[in-house]
Amino acid sequence: MTKPLAFVIEDDPQLSNIFTISLEEDYEVLAIIDGDDALARLKHETPHIILLDLNLPNVSGSAILSYIRSQDRLKDIPVILCTADERQADLVQSKADFVLLKPVSPIQLRQMASRLK
Repeated sequence: MTKPLAFVIEDDPQLSNIFTISLEEDYEVLAIIDGDDALARLKHETPHIILLDLNLPNVSGSAILSYIRSQDRLKDIPVILCTADERQADLVQSKADFVLLKPVSPIQLRQMASRLK
């Protein structure tokens, strides 16, 4: 049986790696470090879950979240925001399913994501 697909959209390579390792037990993980690449992938792929940083190069995480919620094919995908910016998270919280403030516990992330599987 194949695992469901998770997108980890995080530009910090170390955090991206930690998040990827945290999810690999339950998901096939695609790590994406750039907002443009994330949008391009979302136009052709449908992940089961998305872990999204708000501060990304080229296209912001909030713009990506707005895109996700505007597309019929993507709008119901669970989105977990991971950000260090509490104020920015408050602005888009209503569009996300969960908001985790950095630093994020890998155990907390794994438990949350496994419930969404």
